[in-house]
Amino acid sequence: MNPAIIVVTGASGSGKTAAVRALEARALRGVRCYYFDSMGVPSREEMERDYGTGENWQALKTEEWLKFLAADPDGAEVYVLDGQTRPSFVNTANERARIDVLRIVLLDCAPPVRNRRLIELRGQAELANSQMDCWAAYLRGQADALDLPVIDTTTLTLEAVVDALIVQVEKARTELKVYG
Repeated sequence: MNPAIIVVTGASGSGKTAAVRALEARALRGVRCYYFDSMGVPSREEMERDYGTGENWQALKTEEWLKFLAADPDGAEVYVLDGQTRPSFVNTANERARIDVLRIVLLDCAPPVRNRRLIELRGQAELANSQMDCWAAYLRGQADALDLPVIDTTTLTLEAVVDALIVQVEKARTELKVYG
C-alpha cells in the first residue's frame, strides 16, 4: 500500500506555504511535507518554449510530484504537498500514479486579504491583480464542483489553519487503515 498524499492548493497569498511550513514544524509522526516550487519554476518564456504552455508544465510537474511521493521517498505514512496546481491536474495525475488515498485541500481567502498579504507581507504587488483573483475563483469553482475540502484563511490564525490541515491528515490516516 502506498502512502496517503494530501495536495494543498490555492492561489498565491492564500496561505499554502505558510500553513504547510507550520505543519512541518509540528513534526507529526509519519508526516512529511514537500513544496511544489522547490523544483524551480521556469519563466513564462521557458515554459512556453519547453512545454508549450504553463498549463502543460503544471500538469507534467504535478504528475512527477505524485509519482515521486507515491514511491514513498521518506517512509512516511502521509505526504503533504504545497502546490499551486489545478485539482483536475491532480486527479488526472493520480490516474497514472494510482495512489490509494489522495486528498486535495483548497486554501482560499477573500481577495482583499490575499492582495494585502501579497503586497504587504510578501512584497509581490505584481501578483495582486485581477488575473490572480480569477485564478482563485477558478480554483474555488473546481473545489466546489469536486466537493473538495476548503479552508478559508481569511480570518483564521495560522495555527487554526494548521489545525484544519491536521484534521485532513487524520482523515487520510483513517482512510489508509480502511484500505490497508
